[in-house]
Amino acid sequence: MKLIKWLLIIVVFLGVIGYGVYYFGTKVASDKLMEVVSTELENSGQMETIKQAIENDPQLKGFLEGAETVDERTLPFTTKEEATRMIVKKVGISGIQDIQSKVQAGDITRNEILQEIEENFTEEEIMALKVIAYKEIYNN
Repeated sequence: MKLIKWLLIIVVFLGVIGYGVYYFGTKVASDKLMEVVSTELENSGQMETIKQAIENDPQLKGFLEGAETVDERTLPFTTKEEATRMIVKKVGISGIQDIQSKVQAGDITRNEILQEIEENFTEEEIMALKVIAYKEIYNN
């Protein structure tokens, strides 16, 4: 009986540690990723290029349309960390890597990416992602 008790304690302890690593790991990873990407884009001058591409492309502009006026209290999440956790939960690390490799190789179109997003996320989640992207791009 004591053996079962100790095994149960160890399993619960490992579960708590695993959840902590997942919860705080995604926060640290998303912060680090956004910091590196933002710094790289700002230093190379590509952030302005991205802003201009969005302004000049009606489809991209339309995709982000309305993101600046959304009441954030109605969204399922509002932070990059929460978005990262939700994306990892719904798409998975391997799915993200697959999409990334397809984009880099030019094997996927913008419409296919949007279709993939629409298949995996609800309208509210998509709007929350739009709001976060808008904030990151326009530094609000």
